[in-house]
Formats: sequence, C-alpha cells, structure tokens
Amino acid sequence: MNNIKPTISILNQEQILKVHQDSLKVLSQTGIRVDSEKARKLFSKAIGRPSNNDIVRIPSEIVEQALRDAPANIDIYNRDGTLAFTLGEKEQSGTIFGIGVTNSWYQNPENDEVTPFNRKHVALASALGNTLSQFDLISTPGVIQNDDSRFGEIVATLEMLANTTKPLGILISDPAHLDLALDMLEHLHGDLSAKPFLLPYFNPITPLVLNEDTCDKMMITIGRGLPFIFSCYGMSGATAPLSAEGTLILLNAELLAGLVLSQLIKPGTPIVLGSLPSVFEMQTMISAYTSQTMLVNLACAEMMHHYGIPHAGTSGSGSGWGPDLLASGTLWMNHLTSTLGKVGMAPFVGGNFDSQAFSPTTIVYANEVIRQVRLFAAGFPLDTSSNTLEDIHLAGPGGSFLISEVTLAHYREVHEQHSQLWPGYSLNQWQSKGSPEAISILRNQTMEILANLDLPEDHDSLLAQGDIFIQGLVK
Repeated sequence: MNNIKPTISILNQEQILKVHQDSLKVLSQTGIRVDSEKARKLFSKAIGRPSNNDIVRIPSEIVEQALRDAPANIDIYNRDGTLAFTLGEKEQSGTIFGIGVTNSWYQNPENDEVTPFNRKHVALASALGNTLSQFDLISTPGVIQNDDSRFGEIVATLEMLANTTKPLGILISDPAHLDLALDMLEHLHGDLSAKPFLLPYFNPITPLVLNEDTCDKMMITIGRGLPFIFSCYGMSGATAPLSAEGTLILLNAELLAGLVLSQLIKPGTPIVLGSLPSVFEMQTMISAYTSQTMLVNLACAEMMHHYGIPHAGTSGSGSGWGPDLLASGTLWMNHLTSTLGKVGMAPFVGGNFDSQAFSPTTIVYANEVIRQVRLFAAGFPLDTSSNTLEDIHLAGPGGSFLISEVTLAHYREVHEQHSQLWPGYSLNQWQSKGSPEAISILRNQTMEILANLDLPEDHDSLLAQGDIFIQGLVK
C-alpha cells in the first residue's frame, strides 16, 4: 500500500552543511560567554587550555564529539509509567504538542478579561491539558503572582503533578527552587530517572551567553539523570541578526554550545535542542512570529534531524488578543508547518499578548487545530488492491455513491474529520438558531469542558502531601 503523505523540506544537504560550518566558525572564532566558573572549568579541561576570561572558544572537534555522545532518541513516560512518546528518530506520531508557558495573566474564557495568574489557574490549565486529547505534554502554564511563601514555582509544579498524568515540561527560574521542586517530586513520586515524565526547560541568553543560572540548572538536572530541553529565544533585529540566515546560524551555534556543555557534564546525557525564533517589532516593542521566523523554525528542526538530536520548536502562541483571528492564523500556520516538517515538539500553546496571558478558550481552539493538522499530515492511502474501481463501476455514469457499501462502511471515518467544535449549520439552520457567532459557540464549549475536567485519581492525596512538603520549606 502506498500512502500519500504531505511534507515540507526547507534545506538541502549543501545548505545544511553550510549552516553547520558557519555555526562552528562562530563557536571557534567569536566564542561564547560562560558566566559559570564550574562550566568554564569543564570547557577548559576539554579544550586543553585555561580560559583567561569568560569567553570560551569551542573547537569543532569538541562539538563533533558531543554530537556523537548525545542519544538520538529519548523515551518520555506518563506519570503512571506508560510510554507517552519518543522524541527523535524513532518517533512515528509526528509533532508533540504541549500547553503552557510562563504567562503572568489569565484570560477568563467567558469574556477574555485578564486577572493575575494564581494557583487555581495552574490547576485549571493543567487539568484542561489532561482532558483534551490532542495535547501530549503539560508545560508550566503561568507564574503565580499572589504567592507570599516565596515558593510559587514549587507550588505550581505541585499543581501540575496533581492535575495530570501526562508528561510535564517544567520552567523554574531559580536553580535552588528547581532543586527543591525535584526533591518534592521525588518525595511524592519516587525515582524520576527510571521512566522520566519530566522535561525541565532552560534558556541561555541570546546572543551567545551561557548564563550562570542556566548552567547551574543543567548540572542539577543532569545530576538527577533527567532529560531536558535546551532552547534559544532569539528576536531577529534585536538579540539576533535581522536576516533569517543570520538568526539560524546564531541560534544553531548556541544550541551546539549547550549540547557540548551537557555532554561535558556527563557523556550520553539526553537533551532536546531547539529554538524560538521571532522578530522584534520596533514600533510596538514586542516580539512576533512571521513567515520568516516559521521558516527558521523548520530549518532549525532540519538541522537537529541532521545531527540526530531530538528537537523542540515554536508553538505559534502569542500573537492573539484572545481566541481571535490573530491567534488562529498564527496557530494554524505554526501547527501545520510543524507537523509537515521535522519539528519534534511544539510545547507552549495557549498564550496571548506575546505569551503574557493564558487563554483556556485558545487552548480548546488549538486542540481542534492540532487534530485537523494531524489528520492532514496522515495523508491517505493509494491502494491498487482496493475496491475503488469496483465502487465506481457499480455506481456508473450518473449514479450515486450515497448508499454504496464503501460509503456505508467508511462514512464515520470521513465524518470524524469534520470540525468537532462547530456544528455544520446551513444558512437556514444558522438563521433559525439566532445567527450565533462562532466565538460564542467556542466559549460555550470551553465552559462545558472546564466544568467537566478529567482529574487523576490521586489528585487530592498528591496535593495534601505536596502542601505538607512545601509548608516544611516555608518554616
């Protein structure tokens, strides 16, 4: 059987090699600034000479060794120990999608009003991701704004753990709090490394800075035997060159630097590499996704595929003012191109206003977008042994396929490809229903889902035990 499957390819082999060679020149000639003394010592030992300052120039042979040491595949599990997905070459299910990233505000699904993100919003967002079928990962959805305990990031991690059994992508800014959060997770769950369901997420500082906090968090995570995501956030025209080529080369060099450090800390460390390319809008002072940045996202994914390193890319969130036309256009373009390209993960869906406000309504809409693009990317079979010709012959010229055996046998499969959010009203039906707006139906669907969230069986016990652990930290 032949399957018709659409794909996108950005770089040819010659271009891939050029990006790689240019990235090696950046690392060996320009170098990177390393703010961590521990990390500088690791680089100096590997390179064979001490560093006179905080600039480290990495020879190409060190990079090539790191590429050989890093694993090509990473198995990620659900909290119950069942395999959730495999990142890397073995992955056959396509792009992995996750909700989250550290928003400061929460958008009310009824009217899009924003309020400061708090603990109950972390719980709701995590449970929503647990309930919606198209999300594979729950990333930290927001930063608790009203926590007086000084341990808001640990509280948020607890709520994520208790409200989903899906894998977690955790973003914690303070290395000491990351260590404490991992202590809490080990206390509540046991061994975290045997069947890892955690993917801590770290950013260096673009351009070309391995900051101390990022180095410390990498060492903490690697010391516990966990995989993690190392991702660069670059704004073309501000922190990265204005050109797509320059942004790609710079971010690729930063990723290779992070890869080298991870393998110097411990050879064979499982690491996911990727970038969040955007453009800096000087008139509005915000970052934005454009057609150019999405091409860079796809090109970065192809570079990681060439290296044999699992990849994480952009999620298309941030452009909307709510679950609106602005958000939907970017989500569709990002999710479709990611799924047709080689993007391994799109872990941060659901933010608006440059990823400042988390919107459950946007999440529900994106769940349907992801479902549709996965159906599109799956293609369709072209099977010469099928009964297609017989079906056409039986209907004949001027005939109908309405009651053919093939239609009756497979109609449900085709029907399920239609939108599961909006009813397929005719004009008369729409008018008879009072001419509803699509956004009102989406809001109603969201409110209904939020009223019937799927919570893990151990939700209450985990929260109780976790709160006791955190109270011990406060004292």
